[in-house]
Amino acid sequence: MTTSNEEKLECCSRMEGCKETVAEVSSGIPLSDVQTGVGRYILAGGLLLTAWWALYRNLLPFAKWVTYSVLGLAPVSRLGSAVEFFVYDAPKVILLLTLVVFGVGVLRSFFTPERARRILAGNRESAGNVLAALLGIVTPFCSCSAVPLFIGFVTSGVPLGVTFSFLVSAPMVNEVALVLLYGLFGWKIAAIYLAMGLSVAMVSGWVIGRMGMERYVEEWVYETVGGAVGGGDEPRLTWRDRVQYALDAVRDIVGKVWPYVLAGIAIGAAIHGYVPENFMAGIMGAGAWWSVPLAVLIGIPMYSNAAGIIPIVQALLGKGAALGTVLAFMMSVIGLSFPEMVILRKVLKVRLILTFAGVVGAGILAVGFLFNFLL
Repeated sequence: MTTSNEEKLECCSRMEGCKETVAEVSSGIPLSDVQTGVGRYILAGGLLLTAWWALYRNLLPFAKWVTYSVLGLAPVSRLGSAVEFFVYDAPKVILLLTLVVFGVGVLRSFFTPERARRILAGNRESAGNVLAALLGIVTPFCSCSAVPLFIGFVTSGVPLGVTFSFLVSAPMVNEVALVLLYGLFGWKIAAIYLAMGLSVAMVSGWVIGRMGMERYVEEWVYETVGGAVGGGDEPRLTWRDRVQYALDAVRDIVGKVWPYVLAGIAIGAAIHGYVPENFMAGIMGAGAWWSVPLAVLIGIPMYSNAAGIIPIVQALLGKGAALGTVLAFMMSVIGLSFPEMVILRKVLKVRLILTFAGVVGAGILAVGFLFNFLL
């Protein structure tokens, strides 16, 4: 015997606690969708993504219109070339950055640093190095969080070498770098950078772990109660919470890095417009053996991030710099910066910091020489 929707409503309305059933029957939408609003978020997301794609596809005509029609610059002039580069790349990088930070923000709402710490603490060192490098891609990290993450990992039983694999991978092989590389250079260079960055992180952590340098961690770290990066039960988030988390990530990350983005694009525009063709081939070309170590030495003191350095990388490659040299430069800026080492001095003794810099630096040099030789 079947029952009509009207009979269900009349029956349920007399029963205590039947509000959810009434909402489900009257709206014709499953209860889970009523509670989470997934359909609404999918619709809104589709509309916003369509608008994003329309803007992204029309950036080049817009840049040419602004440069040559609005500003009246000559198409063959150095200034016109530099301005077009800036007007095109600035919104392009910001759009890519916004999209990827939002998407990864939703992903990160499922995967927290606390969960990463628990996973890594339960693995052997060799497997842990691989897993830690992979987790670094999707786990929030910046130089300011290096100390609490390090304390939390070590005091939770994560081996020292595994911790370093994570600390190398998280800033170097992050989602911003990968998506911007893909957007500006294509999937091949993005895949090369991903493979090489993970390799450096895995091997560096494994080498440091084999050297048995736990005694060069500051003594107070081991005396700290575990759980420095958070603890306790993780709250269950609704989709509304996850979207809000992603929006907060966009405001926080994009809001902080946009000056570096514009500065990097401005430098890249100057290189693109005023540096003669193939000039960089003599300084950063594959034929100059010293170009890779020089690029690493130049990159270490710099303080930037992937969003700020990749436009410079784009301009260097366009002027004849070798791929291996440019990759080494980028890795040294992002993964081996002097400011991060200063911050890590709070928890590491000088000998371990120098070992860390030496091992990671050797890996970066190997990447640079290898790609200059192969390509």
